[in-house]
Amino acid sequence: MAKILREGTSYNQKDVLDVLVEFSSFKDRVAKKFKDLYRELEGKSNEHDLWVNLYMISTDYAEESMKKELKQQETQAKIQKIS
Repeated sequence: MAKILREGTSYNQKDVLDVLVEFSSFKDRVAKKFKDLYRELEGKSNEHDLWVNLYMISTDYAEESMKKELKQQETQAKIQKIS
């Protein structure tokens, strides 16, 4: 979806809502993980754990985005085969 928006092609209201829902869901997951991380590191001065957990969160999001993009590409390929 981000690629479509960047290229300047048209998009419909459903696409925009899907992006907003996806972002909201991601934001909620990140906020929850950081709250858990905060509780875990409260009173400790372990910066290494903070960076490791931040890396893991970003990696999870990148993998999720990649899987979603691959799934979308497969769906588009199937639609093109049908046409």
